[in-house]
This record gives sequence, C-alpha cells and structure tokens, in this order.
Amino acid sequence: MSPLKNTLSAGLLGTLLAVSATSPQAAGQPRARDLGIPFVGTPGPQNAITDVKGVTVGYATLIEGEGKLEIGKGPIRTGVTAILPRGKHYDPVFAGWYSFNGNGEMTGTTWVEESGFLEGPVLITNTHSAGLVRDSTIAWQADNDMVGPTLFEDLYFLLPVVAETYDGILNDINGMHVKKEHVYAALDSAAPGRVAEGNVGGGTGMALFGFKGGTGTASRQLSREQGGYTVGVLLQGNFGTPDGLMIAGVPVGREIRPESPLAHRQPPQETGSVIVIVATDAPLLPHQLKRLARRVPVGLARTGGYGGNGSGEIFLAFSTANPGAFSRKDDSSVQMVSNDTMDPLIEATALATEEAVINAMVAAETMVGRDGYTLQAIPHDRLQAVMKKYQRLAP
Repeated sequence: MSPLKNTLSAGLLGTLLAVSATSPQAAGQPRARDLGIPFVGTPGPQNAITDVKGVTVGYATLIEGEGKLEIGKGPIRTGVTAILPRGKHYDPVFAGWYSFNGNGEMTGTTWVEESGFLEGPVLITNTHSAGLVRDSTIAWQADNDMVGPTLFEDLYFLLPVVAETYDGILNDINGMHVKKEHVYAALDSAAPGRVAEGNVGGGTGMALFGFKGGTGTASRQLSREQGGYTVGVLLQGNFGTPDGLMIAGVPVGREIRPESPLAHRQPPQETGSVIVIVATDAPLLPHQLKRLARRVPVGLARTGGYGGNGSGEIFLAFSTANPGAFSRKDDSSVQMVSNDTMDPLIEATALATEEAVINAMVAAETMVGRDGYTLQAIPHDRLQAVMKKYQRLAP
C-alpha cells in the first residue's frame, strides 16, 4: 500500500486521507526530472497546474482492507480529485472540451460546449462513482455559496463537470465506497502550491502502461516574448500497453516489463482511460480553449498512448483570464489572444501533458488491491539505467 495513507478517520469516512496541494507528502515525492529524465520546455515554479494563479487542487484518498474481494466491503483503492479554477470563489471561466475517444464520461460538457463557460469545480473519480460525485458537488456548491446569481428568486441550476477512469482492477468499484463526505473533503482541502501525485485522489487505483499509474501534473512557462503565460496540466492516467511506453523518446516499454502476474493477465489491447484538465492564464475564448484541449493527444502520443477503442480519453481546458466576464444580464468586454500567436500555448499543452503522464508513473508506488492483484511501480533505478543506455539521462 501507499505510504501516503498516514491519517485514519473513523466512522463514515473509513480510511481517508485528504491531501491538499501543499501537503508534506507532495513535497517529498520524487518526480521525473529528479531522476534525470529530460523534457522540452520551461516549467513553472511548482511544475504543476497550480502554477496558474488562482487554481487549487484537493484530494480525498481511500485505502482500506486487503485480501479477497467482498463487494461492499473492499478492498478499497479509490478517491476523488478536485480542481477549482478560482479557488472557493464563484466566477465562471471560459472553457472548451474535447473527446479524443469517447469510451468514458465527463458530465456537464454539453453545457460547457453550448455556453462556453465552466461554472464550478472539476472533479475526477472512478467510473462507478461519477454520479454520486456529481450530486455531492451540487450540494457542496450550495453549502459554500458557489451557485452564482439566481435565475429567479431562489432558483438556480448547476451542471457540474465530473470525469472518471476505471479502477476495478484494484478497487471494489461496485461497492460504491466514495461518499458525499469524501467529495466534500476533496473540495474543502483544495489549495495552491505543489500537488501530490501518484496514488492519490481519483488516481489511487489506476494503471499506466502496465505499471502503477494515477495522478500527475506539470506546467510550462512561456517567455516574455511569447506572452509570459502559464499552461498547467493535471491528469488522471489509466491507459497504455506495456510495450508502448515511451519516455523522452526512449522505448522504455521494450526494455522494462512489469513483473507482477497481473500485468500478464491484462488484455494486449488498450482498455484504460485518461482525463486531462488544462489550465492557463492566457486570455483565450472558448473556441481557442477547445483548440488546446484538442492538442492533448499530441502529448499522450509522446508517451505511447494512441487512443484505442477501450480508452476513454476526454479533455477540458479553461482560462483564468477575463475575470468577471460571466453575467446573466450584462454585456462584457473581454480580451483574447490572436490565433496566430497561439503556437507556444499549443506546444506547451502537449509538452506539459507528456511530462504529467511520466510524473504520475514516477510518483506512483506499488499497490496491492482486491484478490491480491498487484500493480508494480516502475523501478526508478532500472528506468535511469535505460535512459542512460540511450544517452538520454540528464546530468
């Protein structure tokens, strides 16, 4: 089990760790650059989605039980991830979304497409908990005065964005262990700063390229000549076949194979998923943000992802620029960058996505789940040896 489980809460919460972006666990985790893996581009100070000012991230991580699966009892290896574009403040942001392969779910996206706004937080969890998380997010927004101006008297509506990937290999996914309290914990713990990665939040029970996967993040800082903007990415990675893994151009999947028996029981075709959230402070309008979301697959391809039939690959991009643009009755004047100057933002999206995938793998730790199924963490020493063999290990 992950050593991130350092806090036990009795009662309804079961075994719960609410990890905020500034947790001590986040500060001590290894990252891909710490191993000498080279990446293109300049990251922000935290190399995280929280480098975009105002963005906060929180988690609820559920790890409990071991041994044979008993539906409704466990073992439990799951959680909730919360991303708040402007923290706990109601001020909708321009947004756009894109489905590269639609074998998955992201609620609320039809209204994002229609209105051009993301009106609240983004939550990510496991496949069978998406409905509960959606409903609980509505309740949390109501409790925290984040419903915005009413339509008439006390009437309002909310269509939260909640996405999912499947963790049933390790987790009692049909036991419905994610509860309203866990959603609240993730949202309440959201904070700026460095973001915990690997076996945390919705990424707790996930796999990447046959190894242990989970949550990853990265950012890119544009030069002053390019506008000085920041692009940040956070993803929940649960995709890829072992042979396909590429890291910084090196065919790692051909050199290192997962050693756990579970890896050999998995089907050879792509059956996982990935949810990617892109944030930027560049003043982009919804159609431009959709362009960024459509470039996420470029970054995934650099790691060996290809959007197979069984993979739900759904992405959302939002901009924290143009505060106050949302109104139910007043016109707004907004800024936007020229389409002809978007290339650095497009490249930054792809590059941050690539690094976020590898950060998720590097931070993840070997996890034993239901029925003793094990997902092995990619071994850091062997990874460094392979990178050195291909002369790709940074000094």
